Amino acid sequence: MTRSSSDASASDDPASGATRVIRAADATTDHAPYRGRVFRPMMRAQVLTDLVIAVLLGGLVLVAGARGLDSPLAIVTVVGMTAALALRRLSPALALTVAWTFAVFQMATGQEPDLSNAFIAGVMFTTSAYGSRRVRLAGLVSAIVGSVTAALYIGIDDYRNRLTFETASTPAQEAVQVTVSYFAVVLMLLLLPWLAGLVVRTRRAASMSREAQLLAERDAARADRAVAVEQERVRIARDMHDIVAHSLAVVIAQSDGARYALKADPAVADQALSTISATARRALGDVRELLGALRHEQGTVPTPEIDDIDRLIADMRQLGLDVHVEREGDPSGLPTTTQLAVYRIVQESLTNAYKHGEPGSPVRAALTYRPDTVEIAVVNRRADDGSSGPGTGHGLVGMRERAVMTGGTMTAGARGDDFEVAVRMPAVPASGQVPRGRITQTEQERTAR
Repeated sequence: MTRSSSDASASDDPASGATRVIRAADATTDHAPYRGRVFRPMMRAQVLTDLVIAVLLGGLVLVAGARGLDSPLAIVTVVGMTAALALRRLSPALALTVAWTFAVFQMATGQEPDLSNAFIAGVMFTTSAYGSRRVRLAGLVSAIVGSVTAALYIGIDDYRNRLTFETASTPAQEAVQVTVSYFAVVLMLLLLPWLAGLVVRTRRAASMSREAQLLAERDAARADRAVAVEQERVRIARDMHDIVAHSLAVVIAQSDGARYALKADPAVADQALSTISATARRALGDVRELLGALRHEQGTVPTPEIDDIDRLIADMRQLGLDVHVEREGDPSGLPTTTQLAVYRIVQESLTNAYKHGEPGSPVRAALTYRPDTVEIAVVNRRADDGSSGPGTGHGLVGMRERAVMTGGTMTAGARGDDFEVAVRMPAVPASGQVPRGRITQTEQERTAR
């Protein structure tokens, strides 16, 4: 026997967890197992233990039956049964073969049954507990065939003996009774251990199944946590983009205006600087709240409401953006998540119109609040002179994610000379998370009718 080098170290891959569980059921120590085509994986200590136990039991049989072992053939039978007992776990198939060989040898040489025949019970147990499907089936067949064979062997010998003396009934009747009784005893001796091994095997399989299920549940929980972390990261990145992009657009526009107005009209420059200061303070507060929520995994995050849209429009008008707003319906009953989504979508749409639209052209925004849905439409004239500001495309992606997160839809793209953003979402969000797979790479760029 040699030690397998492939099992000398355990794999750390989570996918090999089930394999480790199966190996642990057959090997309960940390030593390298034996490998082979015939022999089962076993530790050296287990092999030595089985060998010592078998030798001790075989020695006890020889000592206890010393008077009856008057033939060297009987000693050979005890040695053979002892070998079968020693091999019972290392190789159930080989142990069963050895047991059958010496049982046939015992009957062929006309020997009487002795205590070593009880070793076959241990072999029967291991055929069902550790053997393959074929070995397990061979053990069941052996229990039945062996019981019949042993009963017939004893019954025929008993019938011959009864022919030499008078009996209360016929020799055949008494021999049949002996044969049936012996069959029942041998069948119980062989079949009960086989059934016990089957129970042990079933319980071991159930234990491995539970372990595999626990490993699968652990991996699923890790995947769920990873998805939740990723969604939270995307949400914070989306809010950060909306806050920073809008605030920086206002700051850049006001600072440019203040630079040109500083000499001509200091009052205008002072007003622009005041706007820059207020915008920067609001953005800094929102960013601090976002970072606080990210750091402590709890706390408040910036949650603008529908009423804040008026302030947003006023800020954009100060930048020179001609915004016309049409409202329909009452938004007072909308939940906080929907109000935040409406505000951010309008904010990003107006920021995009300022950065990429034709300067001086009007921007039309329509907000329609119905009992079950909210509709947003923002239309601006596209710049055709190539002077539109740079963009990363994250704004449209963020708006679409917000719409999908609430169970709504969004389209954004060119409509002739105009660029239109149209959003339709339920008044009450359908879900708090973005369904995986709903945002494709193509949809992230632009959706056009």
